[in-house]
Amino acid sequence: MNKRKSAAFAILACCIAIGASGADRIPADATGPYDNVPQWLKPVAAGRYIYPLTVFAQSPDRIFIGIGGTSLPLDPKIKYDGDSWRKEYPDARADHKVFVVDRNGKVVEDWAQWDQQIQWPHRIRINPYDLEKHVWVIDRTSQQVLKFTNDGKKLVLTLGERGVAGTDSKHFGRPTDIAWLPDGTFFITDGYDNARVMKFDKDGRFLLEWGSKGTGPGQFNLVHGLTIGPNREVYVVDRDNKRIQIFDVNGKFLRQWPVNERPTAVIVDAQQNAWVLEGNPGGKVGKHDLSGKYVHSWGTEGDFPGAMHAPHDMSVDTEGALYVSYSPAHRVDKYVPKSGADKPQLVGQRYVEKVGK
Repeated sequence: MNKRKSAAFAILACCIAIGASGADRIPADATGPYDNVPQWLKPVAAGRYIYPLTVFAQSPDRIFIGIGGTSLPLDPKIKYDGDSWRKEYPDARADHKVFVVDRNGKVVEDWAQWDQQIQWPHRIRINPYDLEKHVWVIDRTSQQVLKFTNDGKKLVLTLGERGVAGTDSKHFGRPTDIAWLPDGTFFITDGYDNARVMKFDKDGRFLLEWGSKGTGPGQFNLVHGLTIGPNREVYVVDRDNKRIQIFDVNGKFLRQWPVNERPTAVIVDAQQNAWVLEGNPGGKVGKHDLSGKYVHSWGTEGDFPGAMHAPHDMSVDTEGALYVSYSPAHRVDKYVPKSGADKPQLVGQRYVEKVGK
């Protein structure tokens, strides 16, 4: 490899996996109805890898990314464990936990003032019914749910006791995700250690919970995420049971359907399709109808740009671009619809209930 290629690779390695090089390595059907935007995410810290957990597109020019921190380039001969990355990764730092990029992947905001508060931002979300667009961070490791003003200047609500796990109504067991009803009522999936969905009112007062560990209906084996679809049905990602379970808003079990690989995220879109992100191992985006019937999927395992190596979270902006975070691959990829792509094959934005007139 000549010096020019070596330098280019060093820059690229900050945000993509080792081994990712050119578009000539991408199989023609690897990205389905999308084109991968090469080298989209620009470095947040020069010469360093990121460990991205979550991505959320508030708009095409304001995409939130949550990471565990940064590290030096990795030894390709070593298999690193993400859950203990601070011990294993070279010169791992707890920095740049939440930052915002524009449509070109350039960092436009860095919420560095919260680096000591936020430990492991498993999900970043905004309530679609909230006119002030508060930013919520589900902090798995600190055992907290944090609500910030949209500009990140103020922390306005904290749920959970920092660093203290529990099974009661005031503690979490490594929470994972959040979703809302139009009146501000919200649900938290809790999570890695606990096996429950918790329901709170708009002010954060606990209302009820459901779930236990196991494989039966209403039981979970790592409850990893959720979304709310038509008729206020709650779609819950039961990751290690390889299924999606559906409940009413009070936890009544309605139905379930299996997923081939361990699912990590689900989007029910306005067209009433359920899109499931499958990963760990492999990686695909699968389309199902709301009864669970499989329609089609796309995605190819690999370490090249556009490949789906253990995808963890996804989001869609108002222009139809799809963003996917890959923790072990140290990337957040952007996919844009191919020219002439069939719209039913594209992941839609999350379903939002119509309120008022």
